This record gives sequence, C-alpha cells and structure tokens, in this order.
Amino acid sequence: MSSDLAPRQGGAAPAVAGGDNRYKAVQGKLDTLGRALDDAGLGLEELVRSIRHNGMRAQNAARDVDNAGLDPKFVELTSNVAVALGGAGVQVKKLYETAQETADLTHEAKRTHSTLYGALDDIRSGRREKTPRPGFFNR
Repeated sequence: MSSDLAPRQGGAAPAVAGGDNRYKAVQGKLDTLGRALDDAGLGLEELVRSIRHNGMRAQNAARDVDNAGLDPKFVELTSNVAVALGGAGVQVKKLYETAQETADLTHEAKRTHSTLYGALDDIRSGRREKTPRPGFFNR
C-alpha cells in the first residue's frame, strides 16, 4: 500500500460543469459526481484502515523502544507519531462520512430530478417539432 497522495488511475473524471442544463446532461453530471464520490469513499475507507494499522504499529514500536531502555526522547517521539496517526484517522473518518453523505444526496438528487423532469424530457425528445425552452412562457 502506497502512502503517496495521488489520483488513482482509471478513476472517475470530474464532470464538466458547463452551461448545458438539458435533462440528459444533468443526469450525466449527477451520475459522474455520484460515482466519483463513491470511489472516493472506498479510497478513504481504505486509508482509515491503513492509518489505524500504522498507528497500532507505532504504539507497539514505542513500547518496544521503551522496553529496550533507549533514550526517553525516542519513546516520546514514537508515541507522538502514534497520537498523530490517531488524530489523522479521526479526521479521515469524518471526511469519509462526509463523502458518503454527499454521494447519497447526489444519488437522491438524480432520482428526484428524474422523477420531476424525466417524463417531460421523454415528451420533448419524442417530438419532431421544436418546443420552447424552459421559461419561455414566463416572460
């Protein structure tokens, strides 16, 4: 497992947020965002496990250094690493939970958007004649 913070190969590319607000474009953007957040959640979950594992290893190393009778400053430094990893683990877990919540809300928004506008898109897409753009009759 690498500790480099670099994007994974083959990960979801961010959705272009251009001005295309047609039904299918919005559905595609929501789908891309949802998949990217799901992927991020998996990576963050893996990172939480890795940080916990390394934190336990650092605690064990601090105990071993203490039992070996080395200078107390090395025990303290190694213990500090374990504490720092514990704090980082808590923050990464919060980030994971936020990514999961955002992914769930994105999937919900996609379903709601489909419920509200899917039938209208089917009607508009099935016509041969051009139809007015949304908001035309509000002028």
